[in-house]
Amino acid sequence: MFKFLARRQPPPAYTVPDGVRVYAIGDVHGRYDLLRAMLDLIDADDAARPPAEVHLILLGDLIDRGPQSAETVEFARRLATQTSNVQLLTGNHEEVFIAAAEGDRGNARALLSMGGAPTLLSYGFSREEIESGSYQDLADLMVERIPRDHLDFLRAGRRYIQFGDYLFAHAGIRPGIDLEDQSDGDLRWIRRPFLDTPRGDGLLVIHGHTPARAIDIDLKNERIGIDTLAYESGILTAIGIEGDSRWFIQTGEAPGAG
Repeated sequence: MFKFLARRQPPPAYTVPDGVRVYAIGDVHGRYDLLRAMLDLIDADDAARPPAEVHLILLGDLIDRGPQSAETVEFARRLATQTSNVQLLTGNHEEVFIAAAEGDRGNARALLSMGGAPTLLSYGFSREEIESGSYQDLADLMVERIPRDHLDFLRAGRRYIQFGDYLFAHAGIRPGIDLEDQSDGDLRWIRRPFLDTPRGDGLLVIHGHTPARAIDIDLKNERIGIDTLAYESGILTAIGIEGDSRWFIQTGEAPGAG
């Protein structure tokens, strides 16, 4: 008696449009030094490849935890003013920071719980100002001191970006919901069910937000997570995509092509 086995289907070949090369950088979290180093690595990688229309995506969470959030935001802001091909996704840390800097007491409290003290120090706050007084006092000081152009830049970040079969979102998307109906909350904060639910929507989602285990790239069938805890590991990760190829660049040892 013969037993017929279903043939295993190869994974889909996700692509971006012809002539387009996309680089996306994971969560920086105040590591201005690593962001500068990463851009040098990306420039070198791009120069070694044939000419293309190059796009750079910052996946969000530029701020908090690391020591140089203000410098990171200013550098990214200046970079984005030079060309429309550099785009930022607003992450959950930016969401909280913006609301706190608009005078919201609850978000000032949340900011500190999410590693926001180094961010405030980078903007010239003293430890006494951060640790004494009420959360409303802190929010009021943020209204006075956080540069408006930094807030405008962070506030103008995109919700998601799509190139061909690739979708770039800070945290991910909610399975079963059309892209245009995805909420800001899910795009910036979701973990499950996005992380462990098959979707079948034909998109490969590139995301940050949820750190990979063992400071590694989180490669799954329908998503790739490139948050590698840069603020403590020293490893900032980027993905490069062209045609049906993709590769990774890290400020540490690169894992090779995927």
